[in-house]
Amino acid sequence: MNAQTVLTTARLPRETADRMNTLARLRHKTKSLIVKESLDLYFEREVAGCGSFALGEGLFGRYASGRDDLSSTYKTLVKEKLHAKYHPD
Repeated sequence: MNAQTVLTTARLPRETADRMNTLARLRHKTKSLIVKESLDLYFEREVAGCGSFALGEGLFGRYASGRDDLSSTYKTLVKEKLHAKYHPD
């Protein structure tokens, strides 16, 4: 075991342990890898269940436009862009 891994013990029902052993044998993977991959999938699903704010929190403010009025003038900007697109002068 290296400094980046931690030994964890879990009690599993016999049926679950048997299914894990069978899958590990069929896929030629260790039980540790099966557990790690399973937990990774579980964590991904849990994160996907979070709200949109939590998922995008790391991106907010990351790509600034330099304008501080976009939240109040976006309708006007969209109208202007649509007018320019469909009514070129």
